[in-house]
Amino acid sequence: MIISAAMLGAALGTGLWMLWVWVFPPRRVLAARLGRLNATPAPPPILTTDSGGWALRVGQPFIRPLLQLGLPTQRLRDDLAVLGKGTDQHLAWKAILAMTGLALPVLVDVLLTAVGLGLSWQVPAVTGLVLAVVGFLLPDLSVRQEAERRRSTFRHALGAYLNLIRVLLAGGAGVDGALTDAVGVGNGWAFQQIRHALVTARITRTTPWSTLGRLGTELGVHQLSELAASVSLAGTEGARVRAGLAAKATALRTRELTDAEGEAQSATERMSLPVVTLFGGFLVFIGYPALAQVLSGL
Repeated sequence: MIISAAMLGAALGTGLWMLWVWVFPPRRVLAARLGRLNATPAPPPILTTDSGGWALRVGQPFIRPLLQLGLPTQRLRDDLAVLGKGTDQHLAWKAILAMTGLALPVLVDVLLTAVGLGLSWQVPAVTGLVLAVVGFLLPDLSVRQEAERRRSTFRHALGAYLNLIRVLLAGGAGVDGALTDAVGVGNGWAFQQIRHALVTARITRTTPWSTLGRLGTELGVHQLSELAASVSLAGTEGARVRAGLAAKATALRTRELTDAEGEAQSATERMSLPVVTLFGGFLVFIGYPALAQVLSGL
């Protein structure tokens, strides 16, 4: 009874708190508002995000309470920007999956009760809480893994982009021309982002290397920021950067090769556990008849 009362009280308190935050959101202090008015406006992000979809409409009531909790974290916001997903859409998905996990055991229990196989209410309550926590955390794990895969893909494409720039510079092309012509050769998501950054630089009348540096910061790929710094030296001070670009391309290829070897070795280690389990089951399958025969003869 004590555990049941504690669970009901926790659920009721959480629901009342979310309702209070949604109806009466906390107000910002005056200093924060003045600082926001006097702050220098930051340039618009280069990475675009999609904030549409049915999930945003369904989970809209839960977005504001989750934002008040400080979700998502800054690291997760960066991962969402890499994937082109908005924070509101991500929070809506978290709320939908959590509510689905909370309600699914209750629906199953109702169906079992209808056929005369109902369980005690503690079983669907505990199962629903566990599934709600899993559903709430699952989008974060998925976003982090997918964002890391995209960063790895971008680094692989950046190595090819560096080699193209180096070839064009060796052929006598200028810095701006080499950046633009090299990105026109490749396809894929990474080259599309670089091409979008160069178009943004042309429209906003800023230097292409500064825009590429911002793109590297938003993506979390420091190699692109280093490329922007090297190219800026060639564009402003006339420095020779072909050798530096070749070294960066070699370092990127070496890192990609090392990561691929590490992933292959990790997959091999993960496969060892099923093999050992299968081997143990095979030994039990062979040895059990003989052992049972020996024990029955005693």
